[in-house]
Amino acid sequence: MIILGTNSIKDTGFNVPNSLRFNRGSSDNLTRTPSSASNRRTFTLSFWVKRADLGSGNRCPFSIGNNSSSGTSDANWFVLMFHGSTNTLRLVQYNNQLFNTNRVFRDPSAWMHIVLAVDTTQGTDTNRMKVYVNGVQETSFSTINYPSENYDFVVNTAVPHMIGREDGNAGVYFSGYLSEYCFIDGSQLAADQFGEFDEDSGIWKPINVSGLTFGTNGFYLETKQSGTSQNSSGLGADTSGNDNHFTVNNLTAVDQSTDTCTNNFATLNPLHFGSGSISNTALSEGNLKFVSTQGGSPYPYYFSTMAVSKGKWYAEFKYVSSDSGTAGIGNGVADSYSGNNAYDYSYYFDGRLYNNGSGESTGYAAISDNNILGCALDLDNNKIYFHINGSYQASGNPTNGTGGKSITAPASNGTGVYHFEVGDSGANQPTIECNFGSPSFAISSGNTDGNSYGNFEYAVPSGYYALNTKNLSEYG
Repeated sequence: MIILGTNSIKDTGFNVPNSLRFNRGSSDNLTRTPSSASNRRTFTLSFWVKRADLGSGNRCPFSIGNNSSSGTSDANWFVLMFHGSTNTLRLVQYNNQLFNTNRVFRDPSAWMHIVLAVDTTQGTDTNRMKVYVNGVQETSFSTINYPSENYDFVVNTAVPHMIGREDGNAGVYFSGYLSEYCFIDGSQLAADQFGEFDEDSGIWKPINVSGLTFGTNGFYLETKQSGTSQNSSGLGADTSGNDNHFTVNNLTAVDQSTDTCTNNFATLNPLHFGSGSISNTALSEGNLKFVSTQGGSPYPYYFSTMAVSKGKWYAEFKYVSSDSGTAGIGNGVADSYSGNNAYDYSYYFDGRLYNNGSGESTGYAAISDNNILGCALDLDNNKIYFHINGSYQASGNPTNGTGGKSITAPASNGTGVYHFEVGDSGANQPTIECNFGSPSFAISSGNTDGNSYGNFEYAVPSGYYALNTKNLSEYG
């Protein structure tokens, strides 16, 4: 079995190179205030999204108005959100909920495409507001209130248009990844103007949208630039030709990710964890940063969103605060602590490789703060290799297959797969950042795998690959 996210297709057709990684804890967002009003009745919003934070608060990929100068009337609000307590998709004004889906959106492993298409000039109310998810129109709502004919929204007026936050409500930001972000001013477009079903897999995938007519206040954010200025070189650059650039707030070059809707990378999975409690832990930075404040039993740990049954795979883990930190692989079955079962191999901060509840120390060194632990997983020969800052432990050489640690074959481990995992093993409170190929921290050297995927601090062993869907489709 291999666990894949949405858009797990081979490297064919249109490819999206970048996304932006938004982190709620650092208030990441993009903001633009149009210089003048345009079409308030007809418009289309389209974007690809992979969620990260599934916490209790609302998470807003798009909002307009709703600040102290806009007042508190329905006419001054327009907020598209993932609702905190239900994980449904909602469009709300101040006192008016336009729609709330019955479907929940809580899969942190997959990219999905959302289109909101509005035309209030339509005589039939159901044609005035349409929502598409992965190419299919959404028709099941717990609440639906279609706008009246010729209704003027706050959209396309000279008030803040925000990506990744809701102005006026403290802490209401978005956490996750956004890509291929489009706004069409003056046209109501269906989803097939932004994507198509792959003829081989049937999976919904993006298409080239550069030829669309974006309209006066329309924009297209490819997030392929690296700067933070509000111009054509910034992360918020509009490449539609309109130069409707967004101001970049708290996002930096490291937030430009290669985890996209055409190549989905592994992250940690907030829904898949070991131990009895994760209440004293937090995942952030697109589910790539693990912070524990547990300070004792039960010892929390998380599994990666993707699992593998064959092939050779490579990942790195930066032990920012190393005490009690662990990283390695497991079969995805929860236990009381990382390394406690027969199919769990976890490298502890103090230089022990734990498996089946026992720690092996010969040949393994301790890990200090800001050290990077590399993990090379060979499921063709059922071995695992660890390095600290590039120095392989236990006389390991993953390229020629010598040394390292022998592991149980996936076919005999109870689940048929292995996940990468990260966790806490003791009284201290570690912080570990994961790098499955699209890191949340700065890399000084920049190494890729043999397919030119990933961005790693240390050289990827020959024949090993970053854990993403393009590599899985070829080697998994």
